[in-house]
Amino acid sequence: MRTANRIRRRHSRRIMVGPVAVGGDAPISVQSMTNTETTDVAATVAQVRAIADAGADIVRVSVPSLDAAEAFGAIRREVAVPLVADIHFDYRIALRVLDLGVDCLRINPGNIGREERVRAVVAKARDLRVPIRIGVNAGSLEKELQVKYGEPTAEALVESALRHIDILDRLDFHEYKVSLKASEVFMAMAAYRGIAGQVDCPLHLGITEAGGFRSGTVKSAVGLGALLLDGIGDTLRISLAADPVEEVRVGWDLLKCLGLRSRGVNLIACPSCSRQNFDVIATVNALEERLADITEPLDVAVIGCIVNGPGEARVADLGLTGGTPRHLLYRHGKVEQKLDKAELVDQLERHIRATIRARAERDASIIARG
Repeated sequence: MRTANRIRRRHSRRIMVGPVAVGGDAPISVQSMTNTETTDVAATVAQVRAIADAGADIVRVSVPSLDAAEAFGAIRREVAVPLVADIHFDYRIALRVLDLGVDCLRINPGNIGREERVRAVVAKARDLRVPIRIGVNAGSLEKELQVKYGEPTAEALVESALRHIDILDRLDFHEYKVSLKASEVFMAMAAYRGIAGQVDCPLHLGITEAGGFRSGTVKSAVGLGALLLDGIGDTLRISLAADPVEEVRVGWDLLKCLGLRSRGVNLIACPSCSRQNFDVIATVNALEERLADITEPLDVAVIGCIVNGPGEARVADLGLTGGTPRHLLYRHGKVEQKLDKAELVDQLERHIRATIRARAERDASIIARG
């Protein structure tokens, strides 16, 4: 068995985004955001479904106009995953999507105008039991805070967040979560750490505008990984200039490697060297593609030679170790059979799927016996 996760999470109160709990002792949820034109309902529905199929618990959709709000309503009717409407400035859009079944509003109460407009949005959100995400971003701080601090800082992000929080608290509305995002990793980390001890609301983690797939993944893993190790964070989005599906996959990989959540096949694979007795990289790439539909957790080790293979196999559900002339398949650390190089990927996929089926049948039998 691998070492159990020992991260002690920050205490936060729980809110509900549709049927998904955020905060408290709920699992850390994974989010992404569509990048289609919201008014293109068919394209947006297709992308929401793809994001959800990849494992997203919550999907955010930008709603920049009243026309987009009407489209959002049509999208809402076509998908099951909880939807967050991302709204800036225009309180009328917030009121409309509340009528159309939104599960959460991403709107900063201090940016939507006069107090009566804020009260109208908050009142309807309260009546419909819809939470709000306060989304503070280093790129859109209030002008007076830009003047006060001279430039975006962690302290400025925290002050902005507390201003918006104060508005909701004064209106006796407490169903909210908060994000304090910056593209600079240290600023984002300092902001989240700075606010974590001052409030008990759930925190939505993100390194905003992190970059392309590779660089953005690294930035997010460093910044969000450090915060998660501190126990900070109740939901997260990996912000990449890439397919939103990749954001979800990276988010899950981050949570899996910290032992915070489990989903799908966890491939433990060597980087390969001249000792390998089969093409490790090609095998792993093929398995990742073929097994993307599996949601049940399973540890599978794919090691090219016998140096580290048996050791990794001992702590995996299934393990493949390169041998000569045949390769060894381990189950729970013990050699089960030898596999030929021909059709290696096919054979390993069959064993993985058979293992998952057997586990499901065993669990169903236990439940049936009561």
